[in-house]
Amino acid sequence: IATEAYIYGYPLVTMEMTRRVMTNVAAPQGTHAPMGQLVRMRDYPTAAFRDVTAPNADTLYTTGWVDVGQEPWVLSLPNADGRYYLFPMLDGWTNVFEVPGKRTTGTDAQTYAITGPGWQGKLPAGVKKYESPTSIVWLLGRIYCTGTKADYAAVHQMEDEISLVPLSSYGKPYTPPAGKVYPNIDMKTPVRDQVNALDTAAYFNLLAELMKHNPPAAADAPLVQQMARLGIAPGRPFEFDKLGAEIQQALKNVPANSFKKIMDHYADAGEDINGWIFTVKTGLYGTDYLQRALITAIGLGANRPQDAVYPTTTTGVGGEAYDGANKYVMHFPKGQLPPVDGFWSLTMYDDQYFFSGNKLNRYTLSPRNDLKKNSDGSVDLFIQHESPGPQKESNWLPSPAGKFILMLRLYWP
Repeated sequence: IATEAYIYGYPLVTMEMTRRVMTNVAAPQGTHAPMGQLVRMRDYPTAAFRDVTAPNADTLYTTGWVDVGQEPWVLSLPNADGRYYLFPMLDGWTNVFEVPGKRTTGTDAQTYAITGPGWQGKLPAGVKKYESPTSIVWLLGRIYCTGTKADYAAVHQMEDEISLVPLSSYGKPYTPPAGKVYPNIDMKTPVRDQVNALDTAAYFNLLAELMKHNPPAAADAPLVQQMARLGIAPGRPFEFDKLGAEIQQALKNVPANSFKKIMDHYADAGEDINGWIFTVKTGLYGTDYLQRALITAIGLGANRPQDAVYPTTTTGVGGEAYDGANKYVMHFPKGQLPPVDGFWSLTMYDDQYFFSGNKLNRYTLSPRNDLKKNSDGSVDLFIQHESPGPQKESNWLPSPAGKFILMLRLYWP
C-alpha cells in the first residue's frame, strides 16, 4: 500500500516542492516569481538551468503559480497575430485540465477565470470559466520563438501584454504584493533530488496535508481507501511513530524502492519504435499512476499528446547507451522531416535530462537552424561531441563527452 501511495502522490508532492522553489522570491527574477505573478522568460534556458527536468529551447515560457482555493484568478491573453502558442493549465496532480492556444482557441485576444473546485460565483461578461480540480494551479504558457533578436522582441511584447490578476481586482488597477521569502527553502538542490530525499514520514505527511486542498479524483477512491488503512488521509497527520516497529522498518525503504519502480517504468511508458520510446500518455492520466509519476520525474509539465509528443531515445540501434565518445547521424529521407502543424526540434540532454554546455550554446536542432540538405533532398543531423567541420556545423547537435539522451519535440503533431 505504501509503495502504491508513494507513486500515487509523487506528482502532487513534486508539484508542491516545485511551487515552493519557483515562488520563493520577493519579486519576479529569472525563472522565479511570487505566487500570483508571472515569470516572463526573455531567452532560452542555459546549461546552468536546473529547476525543471527536460527543459526546452523552442518556446519562451510565461509561467505562474496560483492558489485558486480562496478566489478565482483571471488570465488575459492578447492577440497573438497567428503566432503558435499554447497556455496549458496543470492541476496539482499534473493533469492538463485546460489548454487555450492556437490549436484549441485560436490566436485572438481571450480571457479566462480559473476557479477552484466547486466555486459558484458570478463572472464578468467576456470572461470564460475554467474550473481547476485542485487549489494548486501551474500556468505553463509556451510561445514559439526563433531566438533571433527581432523575434525575441516580438515575443517579449506579447509576454508583457499577458496579465494575471485575482478576480476581485479584475478591471481595476492592480499592483501585486511582494512575495514571501522563506529562508528554509532549499533553492540550490534540484527539486527531484529534494523530493527523493524525503523520508517515509515526511513524504506521507506532506502528501496528506496537500490532499486537503487538492482532493483526489473520484476514480482514485479505491486507492484512497487503501491508503487510509495505513493512516494516510487528506488533511490528517501521518503518525509514523505510532506504527509498530515492524511496520516502521518495512516502510523505511519505500521512497527509494518506489522511485526505482517509477524509473523502471520507462521501458513500458510508451511504444518502442526503432529505439525511440513514443508515448501519447501525457497530460491526462486517469488512474495510470505509474505513468503519471514517471512523466513527473523526467518531464514535469508535459502537454497533452494533441499539443506535443516527445519521442525519446537513450540507446543506439545496437542497444548501447549513447555516448559522446561516438559519432552518430540521424537521417531523414527527402520530404520525411517530422510531420507537424506547429514545429519540431531535436533536443540534447545529459543522462540526467538537463542541457549540456557546449561552445555553440546549442541544445536543439530544428528547421530554424537553416539545416543543409543533401543533393538528393534528404537531411542528415550530426550528433557528436566534436564539431563535424564548418560545412556541416548548421546540422550539428553537440553532445556531452559522456552519456546522453535525445528527445524529439513535435508540437501540434
